[in-house]
Amino acid sequence: MVALVIRRECDLGPGVHFLTDSELPLQLALMSHPQGKTISAHVHNHARRTVENTSEVLLIRRGRLAVTLYHGDGSILADFILGPGDLILLCGGAHGFKALEPLDMIEVKQGPYLGEGDKRLLFPDKR
Repeated sequence: MVALVIRRECDLGPGVHFLTDSELPLQLALMSHPQGKTISAHVHNHARRTVENTSEVLLIRRGRLAVTLYHGDGSILADFILGPGDLILLCGGAHGFKALEPLDMIEVKQGPYLGEGDKRLLFPDKR
């Protein structure tokens, strides 16, 4: 899997619906609970995990974002547009973005961030 897009209007019904394989380094689920549902207080146990690639989640709050997914050789795999309320999990391959209008988004990814050495540009001559 290269990416998983969840559109704002996506509704899988009541309960917890994991959309990612348990082997991925970042897990994503849709949850829908009735008013009053209690989730017991808990803490996650310490466990050593090895992460070999960085996954990212982008949540679009305002504006529209053009997303291009690429194969490792730089050829285009897919193009699409995300809007407010849409979410994407990027978990493999390469990607690029263009803000089509003023854009506010939230990014979540594993850390620590290693600076610019943490990524390789597919098209280093393009700005």
